[in-house]
Amino acid sequence: MTAMRFAHETLGQRVLFGTGAAGEHVAAEIERLGAARPMVVAAEPERALAETATAGATPVLWWGEVAQHVPVEVAEGARAAAAEHAVDVIVSVGGGSTTGLAKAVALTTGLPIIAVPTTYAGSEATNVWGLTEDRTKTTGVDPRVLPTAVVYDAQLSRTLPVELSVASGLNGLAHCVDSLWAPKADPINQAMALEGARALNLALRGIVADPQDLDAREQALYGCYLAAVAFASAGSGLHHKICHVLGGTFDLPHAPTHATVLPYVLALNAPGVPELAARLAAALGHIPADGQDPAVAAVYALNVLRETVDAPARLSDHGFTAAGIPEAVDRILDAAPASNPVPVSGAGVERLLTDALTGATPTPAVPATV
Repeated sequence: MTAMRFAHETLGQRVLFGTGAAGEHVAAEIERLGAARPMVVAAEPERALAETATAGATPVLWWGEVAQHVPVEVAEGARAAAAEHAVDVIVSVGGGSTTGLAKAVALTTGLPIIAVPTTYAGSEATNVWGLTEDRTKTTGVDPRVLPTAVVYDAQLSRTLPVELSVASGLNGLAHCVDSLWAPKADPINQAMALEGARALNLALRGIVADPQDLDAREQALYGCYLAAVAFASAGSGLHHKICHVLGGTFDLPHAPTHATVLPYVLALNAPGVPELAARLAAALGHIPADGQDPAVAAVYALNVLRETVDAPARLSDHGFTAAGIPEAVDRILDAAPASNPVPVSGAGVERLLTDALTGATPTPAVPATV
């Protein structure tokens, strides 16, 4: 057995979990921080949820302009408004784009964030920020953008439509899968990623069966939190590099893009890490049969889940076309991590994008048996 040797960093953050308790928890956190001038960031369609979550607070500013991939001009507008109103804390209520905008404000102001997620994006548990300018999405890591506290309330995600719940949950699952072999992957974040995958597998099935099932939605929040914590520690792997290009350059929707690309990246990478592939297959409910290649088992388990929950299946459904593949390949090759489990080539990325474009069946390239 190989001796373990790694460095693991755990991010400091308070997590308050309780269905129906968001208003109470947000108010308590504002008081704990000694803040008195909250800025609430929430897209207009989620204003009612934000009012519920901040019922015990008195915001001095409501900011409703939210856009996916956080355009620089939107971030600059929110920063200026925060300064004008002498804001001393940011409360973000919404999905990944909302949390991302709050992070963009915190990045330059140092203001603390109380994040109240209404989807399963997981951005609330990471110190990663992202901004888009001139069709290029730039990401970075900075301790200032890690929310001081996260308030999870399954009641706030109850109105999230099933289709969006599935895409968002699979986005969370992508954090799990990428964390298994990202540049700073270690046994601790791998363990959290596999438990997150187990929880999300069960949660998404439960939500599809009954969208009002609060137990399933609590499991989804639990799973996405573990996924995000693992991702924050392990770093961004090939899957996220691909999706950042597709989102920032081609303006594809964040969660459906992650949900669509995930099985193809898994099919590419799983043959290079058979032990981890076997553990992932088991976490997704399929213990590899005797003689079954672990990569095949992992891809099979993910495909069964995706079929069960009717997951997004083709990039063409979201506006991507074959004409964009050459530029995407060049950008992805520039960003691909050197530590990827298998070599990343232009031909390989082109094939992956072509398959994801058309919804071809993901198939791992496993060694032939003799």
